[in-house]
Amino acid sequence: MIHYKRYTTDLGEVDIAAGKDGVVALQFHHKTRPLPLAADWQPGATALTDRAAQQLREYLAAKRRHFHLPLAPRGTTFQRRVWEALLAIPYGETRNYTQQAQQLGQPRAIRAVARANGANPVAVVIPCHRVIGANGTLTGYAGGLPLKAHLLTLEGAEFAAPRP
Repeated sequence: MIHYKRYTTDLGEVDIAAGKDGVVALQFHHKTRPLPLAADWQPGATALTDRAAQQLREYLAAKRRHFHLPLAPRGTTFQRRVWEALLAIPYGETRNYTQQAQQLGQPRAIRAVARANGANPVAVVIPCHRVIGANGTLTGYAGGLPLKAHLLTLEGAEFAAPRP
């Protein structure tokens, strides 16, 4: 059974879902990407969703650099490998899609890596916001580029400002 709840943060509302194995989703609430509700999902907080919300609030307040949460995102084997590689990007650092594909030992899978990053169901905790374009510019982010820029700025990461 997966339990989910909407929490309020300094950057707006987030939906957090968790099961017995860990957090399966953390998404900034907006209509373009709702939680993937299924028959085994039911509303309601758990100790784990509350803990995830608290750690997210601490991160957003610059009081936390690392999350200590069990994770159980649902995805293909390739997607889970990509998401695992994201966890290796240190706080305040960035990588580009080419570097990430090379790290996975699949240097020609740049587009597949980008799609897997875009499908990341556990935003911020699995830090897909730390992946930017090869030229240092911001690239797509499910929460929107202003949110991505905010998260990277919070971490002190370097990136090229988007052009007006």
